[in-house]
Formats: sequence, structure tokens, C-alpha cells
Amino acid sequence: MLIKNARIVTRDEEFTGVIRVAEGRITEVAPGTTSVAEAEDWGGDYLLPGLVELHTDNIEKHIAPRPGVLWNHDAAILVHDAQVATAGITTVFDALGIGSRGGVGVRGKEIQTNCARSIERLSGSGMLRVEHFLHLRCEVAAADVLEVFNGLVSHPLLRLVSVMDHTPGQRQWHDPVQWRRYQERHGKWTDEHASTVLNELTDDQQRYARVHRSEIVARCKTLGLPLASHDDTSVEHVLEAVEDGVALAEFPTTLAAAQAARDHDIATIMGAPNVVRGGSHSGNVSALEMARAGLLDILSSDYVPSSLLTATFDLVDKAGWSLPQAIRTVSWAPAKAAGLTDRGAIGLGLRADFVRVAMADRLPVPRATFLEGRRVA
Repeated sequence: MLIKNARIVTRDEEFTGVIRVAEGRITEVAPGTTSVAEAEDWGGDYLLPGLVELHTDNIEKHIAPRPGVLWNHDAAILVHDAQVATAGITTVFDALGIGSRGGVGVRGKEIQTNCARSIERLSGSGMLRVEHFLHLRCEVAAADVLEVFNGLVSHPLLRLVSVMDHTPGQRQWHDPVQWRRYQERHGKWTDEHASTVLNELTDDQQRYARVHRSEIVARCKTLGLPLASHDDTSVEHVLEAVEDGVALAEFPTTLAAAQAARDHDIATIMGAPNVVRGGSHSGNVSALEMARAGLLDILSSDYVPSSLLTATFDLVDKAGWSLPQAIRTVSWAPAKAAGLTDRGAIGLGLRADFVRVAMADRLPVPRATFLEGRRVA
């Protein structure tokens, strides 16, 4: 495969040039052009590295497309896979939230266990377009989280574990008013009901959170699984993460927490939707503010796969970043954080995972996605 007239973005620069692929690897990258007649002309479209997504719960939208509606697991995962592929994502860590609270819902044991089995089966059958890994998001204040974790910790695709606590008054929902407003998006609550739910969740948090986090952290250390913290709000949260051996800080909610993570060499992950929207949906720190402060390392699409590409160009337009710097947050940086040294950039010898992107004004439009040189979307 030989491509010419592509606007290539490497880790450090961008230029119009040529790329050659053989046996799924990049064998040539050079500025300029070629006279080879068989070369495919990309007409000045961008050639970007395949995106690496460490945290997306996009599957949940397909498992439960409406409140109270559960979909076939295999069908949901196939649609999710197609969606991430057309967004330019070539490596995806499917974030399964384990530990059910306030009713079983989409994060109940049976649903998440079946999802994990479906991902393994479909990956092994060659039915998925991109490469999938598993990321277990452990709700430490849930009574059943250890049971589900112990059942999935030996999953062959498990590559990342995060510990989180979504109890109102904690971390992301440090403001219970914001928590209630979010819960009421599907219908108004009475004050009595809100008080009852809040008391139940607080009781669970006091009973389970510390001991569950301790056990999950210990197990990850034993197995050598990378660990992420979630929604660190204070310097004390970050110091706890340091003690636990955390490598990634997902969605810190304040600049102080992000700075503390940087001071302790913990990479920060922020939501691409936060960048695109210009702020957090839960009232926490703006990802653009973090970017301008030099505290943003990695972007995650979180709940909107297409947000990754849009957010990278927003970092250029709104935070003053160079395009190579912005692209690193969705390719090289997450690949490096996950220990994937064979991908995440356009470079000699690396996997030929890349995406063709055209521009509609300043909106990036993925036109084709390639995994190891083979077009998958």
C-alpha cells in the first residue's frame, strides 16, 4: 500500500508526504511525493495515527438504548465496534462499570459479565473491526463489586482497572445538588425519595468503599495490572492514589488535583466531550482550562466516540496547541500509558493503524480507518 499527497501528522510534526505499508507495518514515511502510478492520492486529506481509547462506556448506550430496555449483548457490541471504527479509533478499552448501586440497572453483575464474555468471543471470532481490550471500572462503594471483580480479573483481554466512588458528596458529585439534578434527567424526584436514596448510598459508602478499594488495589498489584484513579478532587485523593501505585488519573475534577497528579508523575485523562462542550456536564473543572495550564495528557471519548477527533482540533483552536501535540493525547500518550509500544504514531516499524480525515471547515470528518493496513471502516 502506497499513499501520496497526504497531510501526515507524526508525533512531532506535520507535512504533506508519502507513506508506504507492507505486511501491516509502516515501512516508509517521507515528505514530498512519488511518481509511482499505483500510489493512492489522498488529495491533501489528513493521515493521522489510529486513535487509542482507554475509557469509553459507549457500550452501555447500546445495551440499554432506553430506560428499562435491555438489548442483545452481541448486537450491542457489534454496533459499538462499528461506531468506534468510523470515529477513527483503532484500539479501544471497553470500560465496563462493575458494582451496582441504587438498583441493578445496566451495571448489574449478569449484564457486565455477559458483556465481557461477548467481547472475548467476538474478538476471537474476528467479527470486530478494531482491537478491543477490557477496562474494569470498579464502583468501590457497591456491595457486589468484589464478587464481579473476582469473576472477571482473569479475563484474557483485561488491561486496565480503575477505582471510583460516585457517592453523592464524594469526588465527581462532591455537590449533592448537582448529583440530584443529574439523577432527575429521566424524571423529577420528591425530596423524600432523594433523601432516602442519598442516605442509602452514604451508608454503603461508609461500609464498603475503603475495604473494597484496598482489596482491589492489592489484587492489581499482585497481578501487575495498571491502575487508574477516578474523579480525584483534592490533593489528598491524589496522595491516596500515589500510595496505591496509580498510574493514571481519570477525570480529575479540580486544577489542584490535576497539578498534584502532575507533581507525582501520574498521567491525567480528561473527557473529549468536556473539551467540545467547553466544560464539564457535572460542573467540574474544564478540560480546556487544564490544557491551557499544561496539565492535560490524554483525552478519552467517554460517552461520545466521535468527540476524540473533534476535541483534538479544538485543542488547536481554543488552547493554542500544535496539531501534533493535540494528536498525541489520543494516540501516542494513551498507547504509552497502556504499555502498547507498537502503535499510537505514524513512524517506521509501527503498526499501520491510521485514519484518513477530511475537514468540513474546522470540523474533522473521518473518511476511512485502517487497522494494520487493512481498511475496517
